[in-house]
Amino acid sequence: MSDAIQILTPLEQEGSKSVVRAWLKKVGDAVTRDEPIVELETDKVAVEVPSPADGVLASISLTEGDEAAPGALLGMLNAGAVAQAAPRTANPPMNAPRQRVTSAVVNGQREARLSPLVRRLISDNGLDAVQIAGTGRDGRITHEDVEAHIRERNAGASVARRIDPEEFLRTGRSTTPQLQSRRIPHDTMRKSIAEHMAKSLATAPHVTAVFEADFSAIAAHRVKYKDAYAKAGAPLTYSAYIVRAAAEAMPVSPNVNARWHDDALEVHGDVNIGMGVALGDKGLIVPVIRNTEKLTLKQTAAALGDVTERARNGKLKPADTQGGTFTISNHGVSGSLIAAPIIINQGQSAILGVGKLEKRVVVREIGGSDAIVVRPMAYVSLSIDHRVLDGHQTNAWLTRFVEVLETWPLEDAL
Repeated sequence: MSDAIQILTPLEQEGSKSVVRAWLKKVGDAVTRDEPIVELETDKVAVEVPSPADGVLASISLTEGDEAAPGALLGMLNAGAVAQAAPRTANPPMNAPRQRVTSAVVNGQREARLSPLVRRLISDNGLDAVQIAGTGRDGRITHEDVEAHIRERNAGASVARRIDPEEFLRTGRSTTPQLQSRRIPHDTMRKSIAEHMAKSLATAPHVTAVFEADFSAIAAHRVKYKDAYAKAGAPLTYSAYIVRAAAEAMPVSPNVNARWHDDALEVHGDVNIGMGVALGDKGLIVPVIRNTEKLTLKQTAAALGDVTERARNGKLKPADTQGGTFTISNHGVSGSLIAAPIIINQGQSAILGVGKLEKRVVVREIGGSDAIVVRPMAYVSLSIDHRVLDGHQTNAWLTRFVEVLETWPLEDAL
């Protein structure tokens, strides 16, 4: 005897919405408790939903590309049931080539078995499903297959030819064809990022203040201690110092670590700092380091190293991106000096930007006299929600942040 159990979308998720990315099992498959059964994707992270019990997958309610709201029914499981053995078929030759099925033909009609997302991509790009090789389960066409087909189709697209001057002077027209373009379908993460950024900019009046920071002190400290930190499993990056300095600056201007509500301002006691990690063309993800106000530099470095590695390997869990109260964008690693405004992660009230670290000529007072010296410098900016913060609070925070960086060590080395 078996019991029917619902497979539901997790009630808590990071991101504005999630969609079904792929089913890892098909109807009739046996599953074990806590075995990943379906994969969801939000703008922040991919999540595997585990089976709630041992049994057999009885039905699928939401297919690939369908939006999955918190608590939505994904499918049904027959708990305690045993999968029926599939009919035995003759074994194929050992060296038989592996085929990728594109579609099935039943009574002269093509059976596409396409998810809503795949159907939309095929329709928007004027494609024929028969021409697309499916690499999904049982030869099913996935959205990655469609996107790969589009890339292959457009790989040989020609660009505009050079204008013939004589033809243009004679006729006033050019025989040059129009530029050919290609459509790259948005994935779930890119669409969600776009929605979140537009909403944030429309919600919060952004204002940005820019200071300049001298990294000489932390550069010297890092050279002295990075090997010892590395041996202790805590890669000592500049980001670790930046997170520590940001946490140290919060008491000077607590509203930087706050959230706006229509009837009140919620000032957080915990300083949970998110650090953006670039994922190439996929966008970025922001894992959160919790309670940074209580961490040493070594603990901060270890935590950063851990979440950064897991973010780039796609191993973050939903909890790793939740609960942030403040965010840092280290945009200088890709070469920019200043980015303003950096869009605030709602519902936070501020975001720190750190520009490219480079040697600059500056004036410093040495021995009672002005001297021209070369120092490692970077522009640091704080973009704020002007409903929450004013200029003097913003500048007070940046002043303390820069002071911590320039007068390091803040604490004992190890």
